[in-house]
Amino acid sequence: MIPILSAHRTAIQQTAAVTAYVIALVIGCVLIWTSIASVSEARASLSAAEAMLAQLEEHSLLPHSGDAGVLHGAPTGSPFLEGRTLNVAGAALLQRVGAAVHRVGGNVLSSQVDLDGARSKNGWIDLAVSCDIEQASLQPLLYDIEAGMPFLFVDQLVVQAPTPGVSGNRMKVLLGVSGQWWNDK
Repeated sequence: MIPILSAHRTAIQQTAAVTAYVIALVIGCVLIWTSIASVSEARASLSAAEAMLAQLEEHSLLPHSGDAGVLHGAPTGSPFLEGRTLNVAGAALLQRVGAAVHRVGGNVLSSQVDLDGARSKNGWIDLAVSCDIEQASLQPLLYDIEAGMPFLFVDQLVVQAPTPGVSGNRMKVLLGVSGQWWNDK
């Protein structure tokens, strides 16, 4: 009987050893699987962060090193009209607005710089410009004037619709633009 008990005990020990081995193997596989899933999740998160960073840098929303906190793509330059005298600053204003009209394919018909107005004592220069431009160019022209440097303000805008029957889609525009000259003396 002892050999039967001994054989039975050996069979139980072998079954217990195999069960323990299978349990250890399953636990090891579960640990490996969770580790791989964790690494895969971390990689996906890193990849998403890199994609977002690339998109932000592409759209110039993040300041680049050396910009000292200024957004890349923001207008640079002085916010005031430049020139040693009021007359030179008035000419710079006329040149800036004329260039904006030409950039959108328009023509300056007439212009008048006001250096003796009531606001000129505070350094403000007023400009009246008459031009003809395409209808689709009006918004880009206004944006160009008001979004750049120096700070310019459209004080008056009169638009005459294109005349029917005349070739082209050009309209007459009267702009009143002002800017401030800074005299550092």
